[in-house]
Amino acid sequence: MFEGFQEERIDVGEASVFVRFGGEGPPVVLLHGHPRTSATWHRVAPRLVAAGHTVVCPDLRGYGRSRGPRFTEDHAGYSKRAVAGDVVAAMRRLGHSRFALAGHDRGGSVALRLTLDHPAAVTRVAFLDCLPLTEHLARISVEFATQWWHWFFFAQPGIPERVITADPDSWYRGDPDAMGAENHAEWRRATRDPDVVRAMLEDYRAGLTVDRRHEQADRDAGKRVTCPALVLWSLRDDLEDLYGDPVAVWRRWATDVRGHGIDSGHHVAEEAPAALARALTGFLQPDRVGCRSSAPARRDDNG
Repeated sequence: MFEGFQEERIDVGEASVFVRFGGEGPPVVLLHGHPRTSATWHRVAPRLVAAGHTVVCPDLRGYGRSRGPRFTEDHAGYSKRAVAGDVVAAMRRLGHSRFALAGHDRGGSVALRLTLDHPAAVTRVAFLDCLPLTEHLARISVEFATQWWHWFFFAQPGIPERVITADPDSWYRGDPDAMGAENHAEWRRATRDPDVVRAMLEDYRAGLTVDRRHEQADRDAGKRVTCPALVLWSLRDDLEDLYGDPVAVWRRWATDVRGHGIDSGHHVAEEAPAALARALTGFLQPDRVGCRSSAPARRDDNG
């Protein structure tokens, strides 16, 4: 898994980020979703390297082998703004001030926050199986509440930790044949770690609180993603069923957006790696201009 890639743990201040990286050429960062680690990209990353890219796959803050700060009642230490800052800092340590970006699931929320907060750093961005968090919350229906109930369960204080850590193998189900044995083993180690489980829950708690406020502030300020954006979704998942055309939703947030579905279940990097890699390599062409902020710069919540 990840033959020819290097591994490094990068100290970025209040967090340490585990990264895999390899290849040569224009850099692209791949951000995983819940409850995966960077290993989920093991079938996609080598294809992007072969297409002429430097590929960087970090574990998000608190997931896998990355570690974050102590947990607080406001969940700010696990906000998408904090995680996006980790990625920017890690990329600078690796020598990349500008890069393309692809985020799946919760990693897509980080990709949006990073692109809005650090527009000069991002050349192109791909959002995979995701919408802005506020768009999900504005469209809550019986179907959403039935299928995505875990968002609100994870937000409860204390309870989900006790439920999940009592039997993580039953809660987080994975197939080693579908995932790949090494990816499955790494994922299983992570989901058996109570600190990782708590950090993953903090990701969701931040999503319903501090992240929601950050996104709403950007909407109120008219801030948009201005670099080229690609939206991909899994045709055997429920995003299109719940919301119709995901590209139409993303046009509220991005000025240059296109996209299409891929014949896959939700974990597209594992289930349809060739199709995903083709879509990304067709999109991730060298770009001389990064994202431009479409609203006046503002200080974050910590000044």
